[in-house]
Amino acid sequence: MDKPQTLLVVEDDPALQKQIKWSLDRFEVVTATDRESALVQMRRHAPAVVTMDLGLPPDADSVSEGFALLEQILADQPDTKVIVLTGQNGQDNALRAVALGAYDFLAKPFEPEALNLIVERALRLAELQAENRRLREIQPPDAFLGLITRDPGMLRVCRTVEKVANSNATVLLLGESGTGKEVLARGLHQASPRAKGRFVAINCAAIPDNLLESELFGYEKGAFTGAAKTTPGKIESAHGGTLMLDEIGDLPHSLQAKLLRFLQERVIERLGGRQEIPVDVRICCATHQDLKRLIGEGRFREDLYYRLAEIVIDIPPLRDRVGDAALLAHAFARKFGQEQGGACLLSSDAVRAIESHLWPGNIRELENCLKRACIMADGKQITAQDLGLNPSDPPDPDRTLDLRQVRDEAEKKAVIAALARVNGNVLKAAELLGVSRPTLYDLMYRLGLK
Repeated sequence: MDKPQTLLVVEDDPALQKQIKWSLDRFEVVTATDRESALVQMRRHAPAVVTMDLGLPPDADSVSEGFALLEQILADQPDTKVIVLTGQNGQDNALRAVALGAYDFLAKPFEPEALNLIVERALRLAELQAENRRLREIQPPDAFLGLITRDPGMLRVCRTVEKVANSNATVLLLGESGTGKEVLARGLHQASPRAKGRFVAINCAAIPDNLLESELFGYEKGAFTGAAKTTPGKIESAHGGTLMLDEIGDLPHSLQAKLLRFLQERVIERLGGRQEIPVDVRICCATHQDLKRLIGEGRFREDLYYRLAEIVIDIPPLRDRVGDAALLAHAFARKFGQEQGGACLLSSDAVRAIESHLWPGNIRELENCLKRACIMADGKQITAQDLGLNPSDPPDPDRTLDLRQVRDEAEKKAVIAALARVNGNVLKAAELLGVSRPTLYDLMYRLGLK
């Protein structure tokens, strides 16, 4: 049997105190007669609900003690629901108490049913607030914050990242430049048990070869000219978290052996040091290059590749993501429009131009294009001319001869494209497709679209 809820009754009149306890006999009622004893009971029991009289000793004819107690309860335990019991002429004080943060008030004499109803409502609200706090604490942060997609292939990539997040497997992200590899790497980190640790990223192509080793492994004081103090490297800085090695295909051959040793032994040595330092870090790599081709050319170690490629995830380019270009364009227009002091909207010809462009630079190119268009547009509507794109038809994909499958794929692509074009408005998408809204909902359900 569940333990009854604890309530605190603050009342100096013994007869009224007894009446309140009798009215609330379904609860575990603790009592107090003045401010000091009430605060003691609050610290001891932390009740979710308190009923109190404003007139308390040592000056029961004044409300000063009652208001002082109310303010102290709400300062110490702000989620407590305080119900003020007032005399027939105490409505002004009751309203003042509610303004200070009391949950509700009830005039004396009161009906037991009315008091029970107010207490039940207060307890229910307190339970809901406690449950919300608990859910906020246990709910992981949105792992893919910043990633916008409705494309089935990209959604499969996200599900794969979520599946491997709980392991310590090294993940290799393959995709063209600008496809969102770092967003997925951060999602991998946020969805993993290492989310409270650091996410450290380093671009292997952006740092000169002679500096990259010290950046990765750190150095001891005096290891080389200018090494004025001992400095940990990126690997050591990511201890307990995730290290992203971006553009791993550009890692110099001389450092590949040292990285391989770290992956095997999980210890590093700083430049100029002799001490082995154990490091607990999850490695995530990314590249736009064909590593197997680099292996064939002798530019990448095969044994390192198999250490890095425990889980390989291919990220599709933007041109292969059905509807994502228009969907992302709407989001970028809203974002950059707000930065310019208002919301930018895409005209229908602008959306068509975006859908027909191949986007060789992927999301990064699309983002830059929309940022430029928001700045250069006359007014709040972005036209195809503002985008400055040269429309081109994407190549036709290989198609199956199964008519049912062809129809389903065509319907799915049309629905996704329509929803993306109108920024998710189902009514407008139905009008665009020439069907009723219920028909579109049925289609979405049958095709597995949310």
